[in-house]
Amino acid sequence: MTTLSELLAEHTTMDGETADHLQRVVGEWQLLADMSFADFLLWVPLDDLHTGTGGASRAATAQFLCVAQARPTTAPTAHPDDVVGRRAVPVEVGQLRRAVLEGRICRDDDPRWHLEVPVRRETIPVRFKGRTVAVLSRDTNLSTPRVPSPLEIAYLGSASDLCQMIVDGTFPPQSGPPGSAEGSPRAGDGLVRLDVHGNVAYASPNALSAYHRMGHASDVAGADLATVTKALVLDPFDAKDVAGRINEALDGAPSTRMEVKGRRATMLVRALPLRPRGDAAGALVLVRDVTDLRRRDAALMSKDATIREIHHRVKNNLQTVAALLRMQARRSENPEAGRALEESVRRVTSIALVHEALAYSVAEVVELDELLPKVLPAIRDGATTESRARVRVDSGFGALPAAKATPLVLVLAELTHNALAHAYDPGTAGEVVVSPVRSASRLEVSVADDGHGMPVDFDFERSKGLGLQIVRTLLTSELEATIEVRAREGGGTVAVVRVPLGGS
Repeated sequence: MTTLSELLAEHTTMDGETADHLQRVVGEWQLLADMSFADFLLWVPLDDLHTGTGGASRAATAQFLCVAQARPTTAPTAHPDDVVGRRAVPVEVGQLRRAVLEGRICRDDDPRWHLEVPVRRETIPVRFKGRTVAVLSRDTNLSTPRVPSPLEIAYLGSASDLCQMIVDGTFPPQSGPPGSAEGSPRAGDGLVRLDVHGNVAYASPNALSAYHRMGHASDVAGADLATVTKALVLDPFDAKDVAGRINEALDGAPSTRMEVKGRRATMLVRALPLRPRGDAAGALVLVRDVTDLRRRDAALMSKDATIREIHHRVKNNLQTVAALLRMQARRSENPEAGRALEESVRRVTSIALVHEALAYSVAEVVELDELLPKVLPAIRDGATTESRARVRVDSGFGALPAAKATPLVLVLAELTHNALAHAYDPGTAGEVVVSPVRSASRLEVSVADDGHGMPVDFDFERSKGLGLQIVRTLLTSELEATIEVRAREGGGTVAVVRVPLGGS
């Protein structure tokens, strides 16, 4: 689906500041849609209404494109179809132009029918820095009769004030970044309407439940909300801050969301000033009970910390095993046994480094671009004392889940060690290059050397070397991957490992 910024760039010459303001409008309008029980469409003129002379004539002939759409969660939608990217039809253009020319909210005299649904439309000019830059249409599905209730009256009254502030150019505030309302409480989470003195004129049932869970036993109707909220918050600094934000909203200053913790619960609070036409009309306070969510977060953090501690202990145990094997290798009088033990040390150390990476990872993933440059070059020292070849690891591996990272590191370590041990004659310089190519579906890694190449009768599948047997086992049983070993162009050998990433 085309985004708002893409549509604005493709169809208009709108400047960045204006586009950011429309992004802020879209960031806030789910609140408007829910409180209005209506769909909201954002229409932009396809000609700049403020370029050159004849602004009124330009507005009178302007065509409009729908660049964004929001549906209510509180009522049936008036637009089950997707309207984004569609030009306004002639029956719609007149009312959109009227909103631009008159600079006020305009309502249809009679409902119109859309897909056999009666729809009443209001058009709301969006003003920014004294100019009308777009038009919002508020489309209400009239097929379901509504019985006015205190909640509906509070919703509609607050929505009307905020829509008028859009016409005034004071909502959303220009100080906030585009999309700053993301994660804020919604109308259905809990809504409190304050009068100009900060007293509660209306509190929705969900808002009352949130305050009761925080520890307020009685109704909040008529109470000073800043004082009530301050008394419920444990941290005195947070208590002072949240009360200050509510009072600042009464004075006309918008606030960002704030999380406050009570004795038994935690809630998000956001206060919005209501100042249609510049007149103080109180404030809108949105609250959301996030107690259960924070408890789950705490449980997940505790579990995550436990898993990281396990990885840390496994790493320590593996390092102890590696030290014991190294000690045994040094004391061994059989050179072949000593080499076998040293290879075991290398393999155990590789696994330990993976667990060390996991011990510092928030998720169960390993950043291979950080790990492999530590593991693979260190193999050179243990491959052969006579080798002068070096190991280079290119970047581009990205992150992999632990279940795939551990066997892949072992596979690459074995292939690198095999190249260092067998591709070069004693004293010969060279380079083993480990290079990744990653796509959405797979990771392809090549281990290439510039040595003297494979023996004529070499068969990877039938090789009896322990290292290549380990590679074959890990590729089939752990990674579900494939490998291709072939002569390298220009001399040497290259092994290409292809690991599928689906489901990772």
